Amino acid sequence: MQRSYRYYDFLMAGFVTVLLCSNLIGPAKVCALPLPEWLPWFGPLLIFGAGNLFFPVSYIFGDVLTEVYGFARARRVIWAGFGAMVFATVMSTIVVGLPMSPTEPFNEVLQPALETVFGGTWRIVCASMLAFWIGDFTNSYVMARMKVWTEGRALWTRTIGSTIVGQGVDSLVFYPIAFFGIWETSTLFKVLVFNWIFKVSVEVLMTPLTYAVVHWIKRREGEDHYDRDTRFTPFSLADK
Repeated sequence: MQRSYRYYDFLMAGFVTVLLCSNLIGPAKVCALPLPEWLPWFGPLLIFGAGNLFFPVSYIFGDVLTEVYGFARARRVIWAGFGAMVFATVMSTIVVGLPMSPTEPFNEVLQPALETVFGGTWRIVCASMLAFWIGDFTNSYVMARMKVWTEGRALWTRTIGSTIVGQGVDSLVFYPIAFFGIWETSTLFKVLVFNWIFKVSVEVLMTPLTYAVVHWIKRREGEDHYDRDTRFTPFSLADK
């Protein structure tokens, strides 16, 4: 009989919500912050997509899910997130592509705004979905393997280590597919490295909160899964 959990569904909903919001709301705005003179490598201005402030939170959800419930149940959540992204992409394409009503003057303002915010190019859309899928599965796999290797000790090594690898893979997939040939190679490399460092830094800063959430859910659920017999394939929805 399959065991039921009190908080698994809430974590799934939180993961999908953060994923969709960071991919639909965040990328529409590019931010620029002045840098001190002792950081010349990135230039006088630090330019980044606003979504990068929140996307790492999805990795924290992924860490909690894998640590408590194991790779197989985290795998279901990743597929739920991927399905939500596909639906959001299809819906955005249809809404933007539908003809405007000539009797509504506000459409003259709304349509260009919708095209700007939700009319992403096919390269960016494909890069985003592929990078998420590969990066999140990599993160969960490393997290699960490291838990067995460390015998459940030193949670911080798993949360940070898996994020370093997962976010690294995510960045290496996304930026070349989305922007190679559009940006200068040096710019692409700088943005890639900065966003990787930034996302890992968010994980490091959030480590105390991750510890508190993981320990609280483990106590409440009575679960602390170890992936010793798990089939580490992404192409399954089985419990193992």
